[in-house]
Amino acid sequence: MPKLKVEDLKRIKEEVQKTTSLREGGKRVKATVHMGTCGIASGARTVLNALVGAIEEEGTQDVMVTTSGCIGICSREPLVTVEVAGEEPITYEYMDENKMRQVFKQHILSGKVQRQFVLAKGLE
Repeated sequence: MPKLKVEDLKRIKEEVQKTTSLREGGKRVKATVHMGTCGIASGARTVLNALVGAIEEEGTQDVMVTTSGCIGICSREPLVTVEVAGEEPITYEYMDENKMRQVFKQHILSGKVQRQFVLAKGLE
């Protein structure tokens, strides 16, 4: 059996991520609003409502919205993670209604990551 090289492992990782990242809903984008008690206390419910409202206004059908609990960075709440199929996830910090609408229009619809709000890129 031939030895695997780093490039082979990277290629395999990319193929697996493309096929599994958004499998649950078959959508192009998955947006997760982190709704632990810390997130809710910081305004995550308003952020969630802004995202859902923007999706409805735009009539977008390829975005799945989910919620999760706390990810352990309470001081940076509200947090939103955007996963575009085939790309690394982006976690946004200190979100509010206006920032969420901007992330929706610029990142989710147009593919332009809003770097000024980014906490982390990737899964690690």
